[in-house]
Amino acid sequence: MSTPTRETAKVPAVLVLEDGRTFRGRAYGAVGETFGEAVFSTGMTGYQETLTDPSYHRQIVVMTAPHVGNTGVNDEDPESGRIWVSGYVVRDPARKPSNWRSRRTLDEELAAQGVVGISGVDTRALTRHLRERGAMRVGIFSGNALPDEGTMLAEVRQAPEMKGADLAAEVATAEAYTVPAHGTRKFTVAAVDLGIKGMTPYRMAERGIEVRVLPATASLEELYAAGPDGVFFSNGPGDPATAEHPVALMRGVLERGTPLFGICFGNQILGRALGLGTFKLKYGHRGINQPVQDRTTGKVEVTAHNHGFAVDAPLDGPFDTPFGRAEVSHVCLNDEVVEGLRLLDRPAFSVQYHPEAAAGPHDAAYLFDRFVSLMEASRA
Repeated sequence: MSTPTRETAKVPAVLVLEDGRTFRGRAYGAVGETFGEAVFSTGMTGYQETLTDPSYHRQIVVMTAPHVGNTGVNDEDPESGRIWVSGYVVRDPARKPSNWRSRRTLDEELAAQGVVGISGVDTRALTRHLRERGAMRVGIFSGNALPDEGTMLAEVRQAPEMKGADLAAEVATAEAYTVPAHGTRKFTVAAVDLGIKGMTPYRMAERGIEVRVLPATASLEELYAAGPDGVFFSNGPGDPATAEHPVALMRGVLERGTPLFGICFGNQILGRALGLGTFKLKYGHRGINQPVQDRTTGKVEVTAHNHGFAVDAPLDGPFDTPFGRAEVSHVCLNDEVVEGLRLLDRPAFSVQYHPEAAAGPHDAAYLFDRFVSLMEASRA
């Protein structure tokens, strides 16, 4: 098995799950201890985008692909200004990156940003365990003076759970900023940052949209001060049941009838704004190969996901909400989880996945065009 050349690769490390299951390996990235929710990602590529996705805040990501790090780390692909995962678990880290854009190794980047990881772990066994038992709290410990397993397990069980966590404001921008349209400006969109990825406003800018990104705490008055033609609610971390302010903000947008588009956390916020409930999935959907059907067209898309919560909505037809009729527009073909909502009497829709495709397939890029069509119809 190949290993990184850094000296930390020789340092022992232990991964401890809250149910007592333990995996031993070697340090990867920073040496120390870290805690979070153990989740697995099925993507074989795009690890740099995964690491820098704010939706992974307070999660320790297990990569199901065995060989990770072979393209190194570059300065063009990050989705935000930092790594957000709490920890990283890989089986067989690349000894030397091989890509013309690489500037440093993944191991070096993790260490530089203080992200504690572990390598040499049987990630297949760990993933099967999480699929059977569900996502749970986990700790990674590394160094020459590791505590005993009983102490490590006690510390893991003291860590906060993801259920009930209110995290969007911790990852959102503190100050509003603007992403200019490419070429002629056709529309202005106010984007509520709940953990937005950098590629999302870029995809809108490609379509002639000026995107004014606002903090998660923005008021309705601040949102409409931008004079938006449409409103966007982004992805983000945490339990949607705690997101009282974003839900109230979205209800204000729905009352005004402004074209609205939400993704991921934004889909859950729309569900709550319509009076629906949300629930925690057993182990969630994470990766870039999830099959989803667009029920409005019948088309099946391969899509990029990162969510541990879902909307509880009826799949058997339209239902009534305070804002008119709505329906489930997209559904996951693996487990029939709701992957999209659409209002029938107002210009609003959302999906539970990442149409910006960073990383991932481009099957869902049409959703940005659908948003443009809503704004065109509203202007007309």
